[in-house]
Amino acid sequence: MAVRNRRFLAVAGALLVALAAAGCADSAEDSAPDRRTFAFEGKDLKIESGNSDIEIVPAAAGTKDVKVTRWFSGWTAVMGDIEKKWSLKGGVLTLKVECHGLIQNCDSRYRVEVPRGIALAVSDDNGAVSASGLESALSLRSNNGSIKVRKCRGPLELHSDNGRIDAAGLGSRSVSAHSNNGEVRLALRQVPDRVKAVSDNGRILVELPRATYRVAAESSNGKVSVDVPRDSGSSHTLTARSNNGDVSIRTAN
Repeated sequence: MAVRNRRFLAVAGALLVALAAAGCADSAEDSAPDRRTFAFEGKDLKIESGNSDIEIVPAAAGTKDVKVTRWFSGWTAVMGDIEKKWSLKGGVLTLKVECHGLIQNCDSRYRVEVPRGIALAVSDDNGAVSASGLESALSLRSNNGSIKVRKCRGPLELHSDNGRIDAAGLGSRSVSAHSNNGEVRLALRQVPDRVKAVSDNGRILVELPRATYRVAAESSNGKVSVDVPRDSGSSHTLTARSNNGDVSIRTAN
């Protein structure tokens, strides 16, 4: 019985120490970053991330390498360990942090500078994804996190299983955005050929430059407002559908 009590006290003590450390632990934003440069040759890059926020920006003109900056802060207790992975193999950049243990606290963020002119596909299992200033085809997917896009020009495919999609300043001719649980907001600064916005649970707001559009907008449980010139024969098409939320289509200011 005495041995069992000592084990219990040891575990309890470790838990208390860990919980106390959690109260004063720094976030990834406060930690010193690590940096790594990966040689890259190709026209397509896939990024696979897990349990981390990730930001994508274009590299300096003429740069062919992929540059990654990582911020990390975390700890584990009671038979815990931390795995930090970043590698580039076969056109796939892997950026993941995995913390194991009965109690643990990990916070990480990546900033990736990608060569200009390459097609990019990003998949994040648990974290927010953002991208800005890119001009080529871009696919962003988060299984649990928001998606934010600013001033991109190539074809866009955006998908969040649980999070908001917010894309603005777009010069893309083709945009597809789908959130299973979260609102979708799209703001375009150039007249697109095709826009599709879908939310299973959340409102939809699309702002478009002045032009005539062929519009199909509906909501199973919400109001629908369309305030753009409409023409059933227009080559500029817009589809917006929410199963539970308002749908608003309007001309950008």
